[in-house]
Amino acid sequence: MPGFQGLLTRQELVQLAANEDVQSRLIANKNTKWHLKYGPLTTKDFTRLPADTWSLLVQEVNHFLPSARDLLQKFGFIPYARLDDLMVSYAPAGGGIGPHFDSYDVFLLQGFGRRRWEIAGDYDQTLVADAPLKILQHFKPEHSWILEPGDMLYLPPNYAHHGTALDACMTYSIGFRAPSHQELITQFLIYLQDNLQVDGWYIDPDLKLQPNPWKIHREMQRQVHSILKKIKWRASDVEDFLGVYLTEPKSHIFFDCPEHPLTYKKFKNVIRKKNIQLDLKSRMLCQQDKIFLNGEAYKVNTTAKKNLSELIYRRNEFSRNNLDDEAGKVLYQWYVNGYINIIDIA
Repeated sequence: MPGFQGLLTRQELVQLAANEDVQSRLIANKNTKWHLKYGPLTTKDFTRLPADTWSLLVQEVNHFLPSARDLLQKFGFIPYARLDDLMVSYAPAGGGIGPHFDSYDVFLLQGFGRRRWEIAGDYDQTLVADAPLKILQHFKPEHSWILEPGDMLYLPPNYAHHGTALDACMTYSIGFRAPSHQELITQFLIYLQDNLQVDGWYIDPDLKLQPNPWKIHREMQRQVHSILKKIKWRASDVEDFLGVYLTEPKSHIFFDCPEHPLTYKKFKNVIRKKNIQLDLKSRMLCQQDKIFLNGEAYKVNTTAKKNLSELIYRRNEFSRNNLDDEAGKVLYQWYVNGYINIIDIA
């Protein structure tokens, strides 16, 4: 990305790390021993660090910086359903977090300064004992590059990598979601629990006297096995689950609802004169006749879907004149929930 120098300064990143709504980590290697502190971080935390062997990592910078959200949009050649967040890390010369691997795809974009990256596809997975991070103990690099401002390195899942700052530098990590099969199955079963309706009760009118009442009878096992066969789903259930699951906010994310919300009538009048933007923390995806926003599904007509989806693609350009009543009511609900913001037109 020619000309890219970064989106924020070291001090601005430190200020973000002090925010209790921001996930941040301070990692340091003191006397060959790794230390980890979670945010929010204070000024005092930065005065206790070694001169060089430390790093500051701040997650989801795109939730707080419009320019970070715009940077993520440049990666639209990969579906947004796979996109996770933008993490920004700062390190002084010599700093890093040790050799490790991630289970997801990541693009490492260099801001100001230089960082040397060493990678390996075949490596010993033994970890450093008692370390607060999963750091590889016997890392032997197969390739090495020095990234300067605007340079970018793509890493497939499970590639070991070790980044070392050659100067005080900042790296922008664009990460992609790669849920495990276990997580997908677990979350889908939770979704079915909330959406599957099954009639009937367990009964045993022909129950016979058991010599050992503490044993689970085989007839009960057969009946329960038959009941569990009622767990069935359609393709539409999987489609709806994906929309809800992939837009569900993480547990630490909250939205600020307006303290004194406008009435629906006044809301419609106001948005004719002002712009509407998705809150930076909002996640939106579309499919067929539904829009999914922050873990909620909205079934809308074709016109409403076209208008509302502009919030994804154009962000602050919205077809107010073509806003039908259905889209208006959905938009108003998002406003009440804090999912969108009304801003003055520049």
